Amino acid sequence: MPAPQKTLRRSLLVASAALLTASLTAPAALAAPRPSPSASVTPSATPPAGMSTVGGARLGRPGTQVELAPGVPVLPKGVTARSWIVADAESGEVLAAHNAHWRLAPASTLKMLFADTLLPKFPRTEKHKVVPSDLAGVGSGSSMVGIKEDETYTVHDLWLGVFLRSGNDAVHVLSAMNGGVEATVEAMNRHAEELQALDTEVISPDGYDAPGQVSSAYDLTLFARSGLQKKDFREYCSTVRAQFPGETRKNKKGRTVRQSFEIQNTNRLLTGDYDISQYRGIAGVKNGNTTNAGSTFTGVAERNGKVLLVTVMNPEKDGHNEVYKETAQLLDWGFLASGKVTPVGELVAPKGAAGAQPGATASGAAGGAGDGAAASGSGSGSGSGDKAEDGGGQAAVGAAEPGGSGGVGIAAAITAGVLALLAAGVFLVNRRWPLPELMRRRR
Repeated sequence: MPAPQKTLRRSLLVASAALLTASLTAPAALAAPRPSPSASVTPSATPPAGMSTVGGARLGRPGTQVELAPGVPVLPKGVTARSWIVADAESGEVLAAHNAHWRLAPASTLKMLFADTLLPKFPRTEKHKVVPSDLAGVGSGSSMVGIKEDETYTVHDLWLGVFLRSGNDAVHVLSAMNGGVEATVEAMNRHAEELQALDTEVISPDGYDAPGQVSSAYDLTLFARSGLQKKDFREYCSTVRAQFPGETRKNKKGRTVRQSFEIQNTNRLLTGDYDISQYRGIAGVKNGNTTNAGSTFTGVAERNGKVLLVTVMNPEKDGHNEVYKETAQLLDWGFLASGKVTPVGELVAPKGAAGAQPGATASGAAGGAGDGAAASGSGSGSGSGDKAEDGGGQAAVGAAEPGGSGGVGIAAAITAGVLALLAAGVFLVNRRWPLPELMRRRR
């Protein structure tokens, strides 16, 4: 085995052993009760004085929580989001947070939970012919990928529509395949509880504004971290552009043909826009925008061996691409502060993780490693709810692969030896809950 592979393998095993010890010895933290499905949960106008303390007592306090010390840069000025969090995706350490457990409308970032719940259920090659009932109940003004009745789509097509175009029509079709919207909502709420995302109440699987539907920056970060354990989730959320099946028609020669059209990702840190550049090291995850939620976004990025997750909810500043600009500022701070700042909390492990306790502060583990195939492509579009997620430019960047796919190439430099290690080490690596090495960007 070449020396770099030996070093990487040794590092992964050492990290896994350390995380095993932490998950078995970590104390529990108090947790606010999860709202019952019948409860009317309405986002408050100001952060409550007492919020959930899942992940640590300081995360339940209103206002900004950070432990500055000599050599630690100050937080960026001008961050106006009502709630945000900066966390190490692998260790689970929360480097800083602001109203982390404030229950707010999530918009299409809730699709991360939808995907994490349903992705393992259908093979990507499975085909489904859309019937009118599949699209019943799609909210007025919803973002759509352009699914047509009586047309057949693969599951792969549908997930491209969910991740890239934030298509509520694609969400409803997948929900219909899963037994309907009600069954899917129930499954999502169960999965949120398993992940200890106790601030979340799902009413609509696509994140469309609905009375009582809430989540938090903390919970959305848990969803992203869980989803990123799955190969197909990672590759769909990092895709820049893709071809999507169009409508079947007859051409001028009378032949029946079905052409495709290009869709692009609405994540402007991934694609760039006229007033914002692609963020160096970005690899996903999901954005959203509705009337009630404003703009929301969870992003994951890697630099110099560090993988950070940042969630930003509803910036007060009404600027174009503001949610991405504030996310970029917090990511920049996180990479400078990582290893220097004292954490103010942690992203907890799922209930089913080895050694996990309700509200446990350890970054422990549940299995969740999916093996869906890579998604090729990406797309643009608008968000779930009353207004489009993005009216920005069409500038899309990223290394297109042969055959027209436009993924950012997050797995391009991963060797066969490392992949074999990850596949064989489900307990040691995925069960320990760091992001798999496959998540790391190589540029």
